[in-house]
Amino acid sequence: MKKKDIKILLVDDEPDILEIVGYNLTQEGYRIYTATNGKEAVAAAKKEIPDLIIMDVMMPEMDGMEACENIRKIPELNNVIITFLTARSEDYSQVAGFDAGADDYITKPIKPKLLVSKVKALLRRLKEQEKNSETLNVGGIEINREEYKIVKDNIEIALPRKEFELFYLLASKPGKVFKRDEILDKVWGNEVVVGGRTIDVHIRKLREKIGEDFFKTIKGVGYKFEVV
Repeated sequence: MKKKDIKILLVDDEPDILEIVGYNLTQEGYRIYTATNGKEAVAAAKKEIPDLIIMDVMMPEMDGMEACENIRKIPELNNVIITFLTARSEDYSQVAGFDAGADDYITKPIKPKLLVSKVKALLRRLKEQEKNSETLNVGGIEINREEYKIVKDNIEIALPRKEFELFYLLASKPGKVFKRDEILDKVWGNEVVVGGRTIDVHIRKLREKIGEDFFKTIKGVGYKFEVV
């Protein structure tokens, strides 16, 4: 995918942020769309189907957390990358952001060049993943890497991109005990800084969606979903 084909939706109620971030990303050749609150973000995302959404948390009408949750419920937007860009730096805010379905959480202020680097890192991983069409069958679950699709008992389970990547990584290495640094590197990449609690949040959500029975069954046939 060429840069001119990549769509990025910027969501912030501060015009200066939209202008500065939008300018720097436009200079990189990306197609930029904007929204000033969560409601506008959901509508714009439905219309444009962006590859990446960069969204503030605190906004009028609908905040970023609620907007993210709503976007994740829309099937055609399930694979869009969502990163928060916010002044809220508290641990609980970051956990809430990942719980809402975000792939990354970036705190303000951030220098434009560093933000552009983070955007490139996220999009680079997207390009790499699109090239991989491998399908796994683990414990009665089919995992399609190309379509980001999981099917269990003939029922499709929708997962946000980072949850899918984490699940795929764990399922692709039977019997392996993963270290947190390795997971952060393979799923989030060296250029994206997240905390160890991010992994715990994603694994908890996977257990809720996939089912605890599945994880117990997998262990029984030689698979270990363990993180140290």
